Amino acid sequence: MEHGHLTNRQSTAHSRELGAYLRTVRRRSGISFKDMVTTLGWSAGKLTKLETGTRGTSRDDIFFLLGICNADKSTRDQVTALAEMTDTGNFLRLHDHSADHLPGLRVHEDQATAVTAYDPIGIPDLAQTADYALALTGDEDVVTTRLTRQRRLMTSATRGMTLFIREVALGTSVGSTEVMQEQLLYLTLLAGTANTVVRVIPEARGLHTALRHPATLLIPEPPHQPVVHVETDAATVFHDDPVVVATYEEKFRQLNRLALGPGDSKKLLARCADRYDAKAS
Repeated sequence: MEHGHLTNRQSTAHSRELGAYLRTVRRRSGISFKDMVTTLGWSAGKLTKLETGTRGTSRDDIFFLLGICNADKSTRDQVTALAEMTDTGNFLRLHDHSADHLPGLRVHEDQATAVTAYDPIGIPDLAQTADYALALTGDEDVVTTRLTRQRRLMTSATRGMTLFIREVALGTSVGSTEVMQEQLLYLTLLAGTANTVVRVIPEARGLHTALRHPATLLIPEPPHQPVVHVETDAATVFHDDPVVVATYEEKFRQLNRLALGPGDSKKLLARCADRYDAKAS
């Protein structure tokens, strides 16, 4: 039986994640694309479409591919579980206290041409300095991975990023005064870059339903559909169900109405940075 019901199809967040897993397994094995196609007895198009998530294949085909790659049991179990998961447009990925190491997160971030993120209580992951992230998580591995995510996303000249931050997060101490000074200075500088927009939501706006929960919206190149991910303490939920994504698109439209404009946001960030600078002196 072909996974995903159709042999050829429009890719989904789930199928692209599975394809990325299979591509990674093949590359780690040291087997070239050409040799893999020959050994499997497939066309080059079939393997390409499988690795990019635009076609499904049978359980036996996946086992055959994993066997050729000499994948270990842990990898076989992970890939098999992912392949057999029903693709509903909404799926869960368990993790420890941080989602940074999730392979699927990298897949969807790498494919995004636009990123919009919001955190209700702190600075969004994608705008944290190393010291802020370390004070927040206490985990140097998480910090390293998080900074790598930032570099991948911010070094693209064609990728746009919009970050919504509540004013309360700017005054909530994480680590020392020096850590906060550096973080606010970084946000101020980030707000002046060409591809990043930082929008601050003033506390004077009061409580609004759109402010309650975090979310990140990733927009890939067409014909791929947008993906939303929402992190909790133990898992991250990914959505590419159009109905669910539309709910989050409305959330971000509401945040856009609540937030200061880019210019006023940058001025507020600079004032906050100056206050921390005065405290540190």
